[in-house]
Amino acid sequence: MHDLAKKLIDKDMRALARGISYLENDHDDKLDILKDVHDQGKGAHIIGITGSPGAGKSSLVNRFIQYLRSKKLTVGIVAVDPTSPFSGGALLGDRVRMAEHFTDPGVYIRSMGTRGSLGGLARTTKEAIRLMDAYGFDVILVETVGVGQSELDIMKVADTTAVVLNPGSGDVVQVFKAGIMEIADLFIINKADLPGVSKLMTEIEGMLDLVKHDAPWRPPIAQTISTQNKGLAELWSLVEKHRSYLVESGEGERKKTRILQEEVLEVVHYELMKKIEEQNQHGSWREQIERREIDPYTAASSILLEFSEDRNDESTTKEG
Repeated sequence: MHDLAKKLIDKDMRALARGISYLENDHDDKLDILKDVHDQGKGAHIIGITGSPGAGKSSLVNRFIQYLRSKKLTVGIVAVDPTSPFSGGALLGDRVRMAEHFTDPGVYIRSMGTRGSLGGLARTTKEAIRLMDAYGFDVILVETVGVGQSELDIMKVADTTAVVLNPGSGDVVQVFKAGIMEIADLFIINKADLPGVSKLMTEIEGMLDLVKHDAPWRPPIAQTISTQNKGLAELWSLVEKHRSYLVESGEGERKKTRILQEEVLEVVHYELMKKIEEQNQHGSWREQIERREIDPYTAASSILLEFSEDRNDESTTKEG
């Protein structure tokens, strides 16, 4: 076993931090470490927190961490912030909001920039969760960037996906457009001290009648006021009910299988793209495209053909 993976499994926090850095920096040992920890998961429950910008996700996560720690549960947090398409940097503001937990040995917070990923998560989020699970956290919270109409990647990593809404913000129409109604396992009406809660509850229930009318699990609705620590016990109770449903129905195992199968394709896709890019780093097709001497489809066909020939040459060499 890779030495770093062994230290991580033995609850070395520095090894966990270094391991996640290896993932983000695409270190040569990355896949070896992931292989070593794959069967070392300790059954953390992964909760995805998503919703539109300004819904109060970070404040809610901050208070929810406090609640979970009061129940003696250890918590890992992956907070994803958008990366600027101009500077390439990310504010990583959750480090400021959650500063009070930095000295708590039962809490580990990792901020990640999206680095161009379009699904609401960083590319390495799923892999970072694997390492956190191997480390042994009881609960892993994943806070996505502000959700739009395509940032649905959270459903590919979370056991329980919670969608945060606010009364009076017109969120429900946006949520229905975005298709988030299908991925939500529960809804959280945050800032429930504002007017319009009853109207929002009615709208959500109406949408659920259309989308989840025959589903075995109908997403419940929790009301929270994160600034006052209200509703957190109810939220945790609903998460536990959903976890029980996943176990009793077998849906949890089926979901994990789908996630693992998709992960195979994601890893293959990324590694192939990286190799193709390396092979064609100084390729003439870039200049040909710039001079409009070749169309993108011919260039793509040429790259695929070249890659296929290289693989065949490698195979022949090995057989010889």
